[in-house]
Amino acid sequence: MVLHPGLIVRELTKTYHGKSLPALSGVNLEIHSGEVFGLIGPNGAGKTTFLCCLLGLLKPDFGEILIDGMYVDDLRVKAQFGYVPERLQFEPWINGFDLVSFHHALAGGSRQACKTSVELRLNQVGLEEAAWFKLVKTYSRGMLQRIALAQALIGNPKYLFLDEPTSGMDPSGVMQVRKIIQELKDKGTTIILNSHQLDQVERICDKVAFLRGGKVQTIEVPTVGSEASHVIRIRLMGEISRELLVKVAELVNARLVGFGLNEAKFEVAHDKASAELLSALSQNGVHFIEAIPEQNRLERLFFASETSSK
Repeated sequence: MVLHPGLIVRELTKTYHGKSLPALSGVNLEIHSGEVFGLIGPNGAGKTTFLCCLLGLLKPDFGEILIDGMYVDDLRVKAQFGYVPERLQFEPWINGFDLVSFHHALAGGSRQACKTSVELRLNQVGLEEAAWFKLVKTYSRGMLQRIALAQALIGNPKYLFLDEPTSGMDPSGVMQVRKIIQELKDKGTTIILNSHQLDQVERICDKVAFLRGGKVQTIEVPTVGSEASHVIRIRLMGEISRELLVKVAELVNARLVGFGLNEAKFEVAHDKASAELLSALSQNGVHFIEAIPEQNRLERLFFASETSSK
């Protein structure tokens, strides 16, 4: 699939009233149609402000945003948006089914298709049927995240904006969101994701912009796809031969990438493979004190920047 610039940002600048420093300062970037584009950075970096400018919820002081060649305040553009905000504030008196039905109507959906469309989205996000007709004020944070995602998807958006979409979700919910993002990407949806879960960002995104102080510091291209590899550092007990470690690693499709005094490093495909490796080591007489996952590429970038700013 050939990617073309769908979203172009030029010299975007935004300063809040009463603040001496800008929330965004001369941001330039392109997001191609069909990409999953990640935003990371410390609190106050300008990520949510940037998202709100892209959505047309905030007016920048300077610069321009073009989406499919049109300005962001064009209603033809906004009709193609889906949005999950960081702060979820739904009317407490409405139930989940009616909330998504309301957004179905806002998106121009027909009455005849409403019930089928709403049920499809609620099932897609994994909200249990028993909760569909409960008031949203009784929902847990994870349930609110699911209903927020359902309302964002109901209009089949071409551009989906996700601001911390897995906040408060259990691991199954996080995996469900990741699956949905992959399915939408396969269909050509452009997704802009703001998240502090750096390992998830690295697994999901095609490109990742690191923001700090209202500026894009760098744009990273994750080298691995949806199942990013991990490196585990293991502190060993006693003398263990390198040959034994290589043999055990091969049993679970892992790879020994480092070996030294009382320490070994293994590359594994995913979290489940980490547990399989540790179990195989133990079963083959390799005793260890601890196993520590090493920081992934985005984590190293994030914390290196944090250290340099102090």
